[in-house]
Amino acid sequence: MKRAWFIVWALVVYQVAAWAFAPQKPAEPARPTDGPGYGTNEAIFVDGRARTRREATLAFEIPYGSRCAGEGRKRFIGSVSGYYYRRQNEAERYPETFGRPGADYITKQWSTGEDKRLERLTQEAYAQGYLQPSDFDDVARKTVEAVVRGERVTVRACAN
Repeated sequence: MKRAWFIVWALVVYQVAAWAFAPQKPAEPARPTDGPGYGTNEAIFVDGRARTRREATLAFEIPYGSRCAGEGRKRFIGSVSGYYYRRQNEAERYPETFGRPGADYITKQWSTGEDKRLERLTQEAYAQGYLQPSDFDDVARKTVEAVVRGERVTVRACAN
């Protein structure tokens, strides 16, 4: 009888060990859908984009003298970075999630007149030396570099 219990116990331990240490099958990536290009909670994201644009616009209203150091600089770079981070992140994520309709949709969302104005303000701030692509993290830097490509720095307002 002891021998039978030992064999049952050994089989249970073997099954648990085999299950615990077996390699996992990789999860299949989500397939893009052919829907409208956005999800059911898109209204929240639309509102978030408007707030992000508003914060970036306010950052460009910071007095020029405050853009180079201290809290003014931190606020200026932080707000502009937040805008470009969100823009670049959504430009990458929407096509992954929603396929071609998502790519078309998000491109249109970040092509408003206000976005064009923010791009021009960014180009001017770059040309005047108030910001440079290295001020931004990797995600935001991708879009900032594209926006300031072709611009020439004419003044070094924040030169140390």
